[in-house]
Amino acid sequence: MLVGYARVSSTDQDLTVQRDRLGGCEKLFEEKASGTEAARPQLQACLDYVREGDTLVITRLDRLARSTLHLCQVADLLARKGVHLQVLDQQVDTHTPTGRMLFGMLAVIAQFETELRAERQREGIAKAKRAGVHFGRTKALTPEQAEELRALRADGVTLAALRQRYGIGKTAVYRYLAAQDEAAPPPQPQRRCLPITQAAQGQPPPSGGQRWLRQAVATARG
Repeated sequence: MLVGYARVSSTDQDLTVQRDRLGGCEKLFEEKASGTEAARPQLQACLDYVREGDTLVITRLDRLARSTLHLCQVADLLARKGVHLQVLDQQVDTHTPTGRMLFGMLAVIAQFETELRAERQREGIAKAKRAGVHFGRTKALTPEQAEELRALRADGVTLAALRQRYGIGKTAVYRYLAAQDEAAPPPQPQRRCLPITQAAQGQPPPSGGQRWLRQAVATARG
């Protein structure tokens, strides 16, 4: 029995090409997951499904395993279950001694190419950093826009209007507003001055209730 396994790395990619090439398989397992992920439910289901005498068919070696070690582990599992492996692009078929030899050689070459790509990527990132390229999330607003946002909020503009104006989320709006509060100097305590007559006599100022009562009495007498 021919059992196929097709995989793409992300949900944006299409499985149509692999489906067409694996059209002769009686059973097909499909998956959208990165090759570096250890958890691939459909691959595990495929390996559990195959039985002695079956042939697992894939389009390329990198569709099956995430590393040379993983590929060797899968190959060992298939060998113990009496299942053959067929790779269409590399024309590998473990039914034959030559196919088994090519399988081992291609596994090493595939790992070598993966390591070369990773090394080139690291070198490219290091070169870009030396050139001043910034990696990571950029700020949504310039300092001038952030200041304008705070001024509009102080004038009473609603959060919804600010979000729509600058195209940012509620959390970002609060973050910019909080940045103003952190930058503002702490308020200074206010000193209350005694009326001149009371200050001269060394008397404390009247409380709010006493002041209101005296004003009421003075008004009534007047």
